[in-house]
Amino acid sequence: MSPHYSHMVILFVLKSVGTLLDLASPMIFAHIVDNVAPTKDVKTILLWGGLILVVAFISLQFNVIPNRMAVRIARDVTEKIRNDLFEKTLSLSGGQIDRLTLSSIESRLTADTYNIHEFLNNMMRMGIRTPIMLIGGIFVIWAQDGALTLALVGALPIMGAVVWKISGKGISMYADMQKTIDGMVRIVRENIVGVRVIKALSKTGYERERFDRDNSAVSDRETEAGVIMAMTNPAMNLLLNVGLVVIVIVGAFRVNDGLTKPGVIVAFLTYFTMFSSAMLWITRIFVSYSRGMASSERIKEIMDLPNEPEIWPAVRIKDKNAPRVEFKNVSFSYDKKKNNIENISFTIGKGETLGILGSTGSGKSALINLLMRFYDCDSGEIRVDGELVNAIAPEELYPKFGVAFQNDIIFAGGIAENIDFGRGLSMKRISEAALNAQATFIEDKPNGLNHRLAARGTNVSGGQKQRLIIARALASKPDILILDDSSSALDYTTDAALRRSIAKNYRETTLIIVAQRISSVMNADKIIALDDGKLVGYGTHRFLSENCEFYNEIYVSQMGGGESHQSSSL
Repeated sequence: MSPHYSHMVILFVLKSVGTLLDLASPMIFAHIVDNVAPTKDVKTILLWGGLILVVAFISLQFNVIPNRMAVRIARDVTEKIRNDLFEKTLSLSGGQIDRLTLSSIESRLTADTYNIHEFLNNMMRMGIRTPIMLIGGIFVIWAQDGALTLALVGALPIMGAVVWKISGKGISMYADMQKTIDGMVRIVRENIVGVRVIKALSKTGYERERFDRDNSAVSDRETEAGVIMAMTNPAMNLLLNVGLVVIVIVGAFRVNDGLTKPGVIVAFLTYFTMFSSAMLWITRIFVSYSRGMASSERIKEIMDLPNEPEIWPAVRIKDKNAPRVEFKNVSFSYDKKKNNIENISFTIGKGETLGILGSTGSGKSALINLLMRFYDCDSGEIRVDGELVNAIAPEELYPKFGVAFQNDIIFAGGIAENIDFGRGLSMKRISEAALNAQATFIEDKPNGLNHRLAARGTNVSGGQKQRLIIARALASKPDILILDDSSSALDYTTDAALRRSIAKNYRETTLIIVAQRISSVMNADKIIALDDGKLVGYGTHRFLSENCEFYNEIYVSQMGGGESHQSSSL
């Protein structure tokens, strides 16, 4: 909020003056009733009446202007918080995202930042006016009649205790409600992504029931919190109305005894109305405060997360003769209970191709996640060009890679825009990448590279989507190109043509192919065969087909038998 301090000072001054003018109006009215009206001088009465109008108009302006400033400040501060939270989210490691969950992150970026906005807005609009109204009003009415002031002020400590007690309980209840919202957001997210599967399996009714359960849970939590916080209004009304009765009774006796004047009683009743309004706003502020504090803790939880992965202070010595990638006795577990990969070692040189073969859940993607340091290995070493990946800053490590993941995403926008992905690449580079990725279908689109793609690429086929994703990976001419099962939707001819194009035009690029289809990796310089996270084979196609039973079984089952050691030409 520091960039807005000067505006907040102006807001505070204007709000304070406007509130003090509001407090002055009943005093002027009491003076008219007690001192001016009895003179029956019409001009004097009109003059004082005009003064009240002027004071009211100035007070209105001094409240409206700062209210508009408060809206702008709350908007700008919330925008900054949301931007910082989004930036922090993008820097989270895979482990941190797993712990937080995507649905919770989405909820914090939307619902929680909105609660912060409402809290800031209410605090700047009424958080200044309300205390001045209460404290200033007490001093004003004390100057008029001390006895009546005691009758009114006596209820304020009790009111404060009630508000404090209720709001304290409300904070924890709203925190629990936000966690329930996380679950509802998760279901919405799953249904949006899997809407085709849900329709195909005729499970819309089942998903509707799932959503209704979570939606009802959110409603129940909100109702519980709302009921608790709503107790403040009747409690305030009860205490204030008791105070009103006391003022009327005590005031009547004092007027009858000549200790005070009728105008003072009228002023007191006006101040009572102001106090009632102020106390109701206090309850609203505390409701907003309860929501805002619960949300701020959830946002703070993300913002305070340590930067992962941590950059090790290792001495960096680049070795031109070092392998491009080296794994040495690497083990890793996502849940830190059972290893997803165990004691993996291999090397791959510059310009070579490594194939990673294994069934679903064998640990293929875990190797890629560790190589790109989305996660840190539990034991062992991973090196790129001879340097520990732990010692390389993310902004230096990630540009070395071009990656096409199996479930990668296409964004709404032009084809060229999706391939470029904000890197400022030339159209020539983009066209070359598309051609090498065998994305020749672009030529048939109405606007070529400027053809608009729908979100998640729903207006192109699976094979076309994969080729666009591969083109995106190729466009930066990376040192290491990773194709993580990204050609599963390609036919054999296109897959072979893709590999030939990469071999011809990206000779200095180290290629890592993750696949379940043996034809995609059998011509690699080295092949890793994984089974249940363990390395069961490592070598060329011929070596593995002759010495690795696991690999040979896959080859025979997929290629239809024959001489398993006979390599097919590209």
